[in-house]
Amino acid sequence: MTANAAANESNLHAEVLVLGGGPGGYTAAFRAADLGKQVVIVERYPVLGGVCLNVGCIPSKALLHMAQIVHEAQEFSGHGVDFGAPKFDLDKIRSWKDSVTKGLNNGLDGLVKQRKITRIQGNGSFVSENQLQVDNENGTQLISFDQAIIAAGSEPTKIPAFPNDDPRLWDSTGALQLREIPEKLLIVGGGIIGLEMATVYHALGSKISVVELMDQIIPGCDKDLVRPLHNRIKKQYEAIWTETRVTAIEALEEGLKVSFEGDKAPESEIFDAVLVAVGRRPNGKKLGAENAGIQVTEQGFIEVDKQQRTNIPHIYAIGDIVGNPMLAHKAAYEGKIAAEVIAGHKAAFDALTIPSVAYTDPEIAWMGLTENQAKEQGIEIDKGVFPWAASGRSLSMGRSEGMTKVICDKETGRILGAGIVGPHAGDLIAEAVLALEMGADAEDVALTIHPHPTLSETFAFASEVVAGTITDLYLGKKR
Repeated sequence: MTANAAANESNLHAEVLVLGGGPGGYTAAFRAADLGKQVVIVERYPVLGGVCLNVGCIPSKALLHMAQIVHEAQEFSGHGVDFGAPKFDLDKIRSWKDSVTKGLNNGLDGLVKQRKITRIQGNGSFVSENQLQVDNENGTQLISFDQAIIAAGSEPTKIPAFPNDDPRLWDSTGALQLREIPEKLLIVGGGIIGLEMATVYHALGSKISVVELMDQIIPGCDKDLVRPLHNRIKKQYEAIWTETRVTAIEALEEGLKVSFEGDKAPESEIFDAVLVAVGRRPNGKKLGAENAGIQVTEQGFIEVDKQQRTNIPHIYAIGDIVGNPMLAHKAAYEGKIAAEVIAGHKAAFDALTIPSVAYTDPEIAWMGLTENQAKEQGIEIDKGVFPWAASGRSLSMGRSEGMTKVICDKETGRILGAGIVGPHAGDLIAEAVLALEMGADAEDVALTIHPHPTLSETFAFASEVVAGTITDLYLGKKR
């Protein structure tokens, strides 16, 4: 059934209503339909996929791949292969990026039809604990439901004092539109989103400056994992100011004048564009949740139990709107749980960790317990670190700055966490996640034969450091 046809129905009932068509929402809808439920999914935009697919994860990774090609070509000029200076056709780059997104949009449309899910476009808000109102260009429609799953996501945080109506002040969505290549670009916020966009625009030729309120970029990640990235980009970028706050942005004809404060703060500077990437806020206060009796925190989060239930037993919530980390793979995991619980299955959130990845250059990925957390919690750990300067595969790629770290329980050797920095770290971290979920210890990984020469074997080498069996390094430790 098409969105328009569904919208013309005055009385529509859903066994399961899903509000939001992002990775969490469509996963929940698909799983519920596969379990025999009659499903209606409401999405405010014409396409499914949410922020991740349309203005987040997927288009940014397409542009980051372009940036990787540019950087690798430039670096290999020092190894005897010179392609010359790159030439950029923004229209073609934008068209290619959009084609990636469109292909996935079309795939989701096909999956909706195969599962006979009713899809409705419009802004949904609760009018009671069993009714949702949808507003769209065709008017208003009421949908009744037996069970509902809220997957309404989040939006970029805006700072009210900034000139948010100036087209030179961007959020992450604006940055991905690739309207222009500013000569001087300031990134406000040294977290994952800001640094990924810095990677893209640096490859395109912008002079990048980064300002971060905390004492390091990517706060929350161990400093030893961040250090190789920081050391690399500080040579490429104009400046990286940590422990520094932006106090004002003034729109001038010649650019955006930015003022700073902090011990390391620079004098005010004028930039051609400013990207504000200081986090995201949940959409919990935009749904009329109070009309359904759903409790929403002051920050806009909806609290849930391990089965994704809100305080209203037949209404569930998943994804960004239920709390950090705001990651697509967490939302999808929670979406399956909610659908399975609704279908009567014994399901609950029991993941031991949720991996995080910064798709910067080099990439940074981590999972489980960090060293910082171990110190804060007083947990005795044993740590194994393998430097990629001793990896034949990384050296053959011309990249020696990476490292792989594994954190284990001091007494049992059981893996509690891991971190990787270097090319393809986001792909490599999955083995560490599986090891933790399976209760593996360092010796289990050390005794698992990994192919050589690969980057994956660095996880085994780091585990061998803990086990005391490493031969690719000399640490003077034998067991």
